[in-house]
Amino acid sequence: MKYGLVLIFCIWGLSLDVSAQNTSGKLTLEQSVAIALENNLDLKRAELNLLNAESNLLESQGQRLPSFNMGASSGYRWGRSINPVTNAFETRRIGNINISGSSSVPLFAGGQISNSIKQAEINTKTSRLNVEASRNDISLNTINLFINVAFAREQLNIANSQLQTSKDQLERTSSLVEAGSIPISDQLDLQAQLATNELEVINAENSLRIARLNLSQSLQLPFTDDFGIIIPEVEVDGLEIDGRGVEHIYSVASGYLPQIEAAELGVDAAELGVRIAKGAFTPSLNLSANVFSNYVDQTNFGATDPVLSQFENNLSQSANVQLSIPVFTNFRNRAGVQRARVQKRLSEIQETETKNLLRQEIETAYTSAYAAKQSYRSSLMRVEALQEAFRMARQRFEVGALNAVDFQVAQNNLFNAQADLVTAKYEYVFRVKVLDFYLGNPLSL
Repeated sequence: MKYGLVLIFCIWGLSLDVSAQNTSGKLTLEQSVAIALENNLDLKRAELNLLNAESNLLESQGQRLPSFNMGASSGYRWGRSINPVTNAFETRRIGNINISGSSSVPLFAGGQISNSIKQAEINTKTSRLNVEASRNDISLNTINLFINVAFAREQLNIANSQLQTSKDQLERTSSLVEAGSIPISDQLDLQAQLATNELEVINAENSLRIARLNLSQSLQLPFTDDFGIIIPEVEVDGLEIDGRGVEHIYSVASGYLPQIEAAELGVDAAELGVRIAKGAFTPSLNLSANVFSNYVDQTNFGATDPVLSQFENNLSQSANVQLSIPVFTNFRNRAGVQRARVQKRLSEIQETETKNLLRQEIETAYTSAYAAKQSYRSSLMRVEALQEAFRMARQRFEVGALNAVDFQVAQNNLFNAQADLVTAKYEYVFRVKVLDFYLGNPLSL
C-alpha cells in the first residue's frame, strides 16, 4: 500500500465537502494536507531530483547506442600550401569546403555500461521513493499542526466557559453583597478570579493564534485573521493499542515504508558502483566509422570544377576497431574501486541507521500512545469526580454555606482538570493515529 495516497485521501475519513473551504474560509484536514503537498518546497526539490535521476537513466541507456556526428567547414588559404586536389605545392589562394560524418559504438566495456544502466534504474527508483517519503513526512507534520490548532481551540472554549461561570457567580454574589447577605470580601475574591479568568482567555487566544500561524506557515499560505480550520469530532471510543506490539508494528512498517526500501536500494546501487569501478581494469573494444569529402576552389577567380562532382570524386570512408587495454593508469582505477567500496559500506551503514531510526520512532510512538492512554483515562475519571465536587460546591456557595475562596478552589480544580483532559485526549488520538500510520491502515475516525 502506498501510504502517501492513504494520507491524502483517507486521513481521518473526513467526508466534508471541499466547497466548505470557499463558503467558510476554513480548511478541513484533507484540504490542509493537499495544500501542504502542493506548496512545500522540499517536496518540489525532491521531485526535481527525480527528474535528474530519470535524465541520468536516459543518458546511461543511450551509451549502448551508436553515436553519430556530422560536421562541415569552409575557408581559404594563402601563400605556399598543398593543393588538396593535385597534392602539389602552390602559392595562391585556395578555397575549400569540407564535410564529414563519424559514428562510434562500444562493443565491450567490461560491463560498465550495463552496470551503469542498472545503477541508474535503481537511483531513479530511489528518488521516486524519496519523493513518496517526503510526501509522508509533510502529511504527518500537517496532521500534527492541525491537531495543535484543534487542541488550542478546545483550550480556548474551556477558558471561555470558565470565564462565563465566574461572571455568573460574580453577578449573583454582587446581588447578595448589596442585600447584606454576604461580606464584600467574597465579591472582591470573585472579581480577582474574574480577572484571572480573563487573562487565561487572552493566553488561550494567543496560543490559538500561534497554532494557526504555525499551520498557515507550514502550508505556505499568507496568515490572516480569517485563517482557520474545520475541526472534526474527535472520538476516542474504539481507539486501542493493545495487541499491537513494537515488533509487529516494526515488521509491518519496514515492509512498505519507502525510506526503508530506498535505503536497501542504496546498498544495491553501491554494489553496482563497485562493479563499474572494477570494469575499468578490463580492456574495452570500440567500432568506429568515418566519411569525408571536400570541395576545393583550384583557381583564382576562374572557373571551378562542379561542386557535386568534386564531392563525389573526393569521397573517402574508413572503419576502425579500437582495442584499449589499461596497463597503468596512475592508480586512478584502483582508487576508484576503493572509493566505490567505501561508498558501499556507507550505504550499508545508512541502511542500518534508517532501520534503527524507524524502530526507535515506533518504540517512542508506542510508548507515547500507551502513556497517553493511561493519562486520558486518569484525566477522564478526575474530571468526572471534580465536576460532581464543583456542582456540590456551587450549591453550597449559592446558599452561603461555602465561602468564595473555597468555591474558587473547586472551580480552578475543575478548570485545570478539563484542560488536562483535552491535552490527554488529543495526545491519545494523535499517538494512536501515528501507530495506524506505521501499520499502513487507513487513518479514519
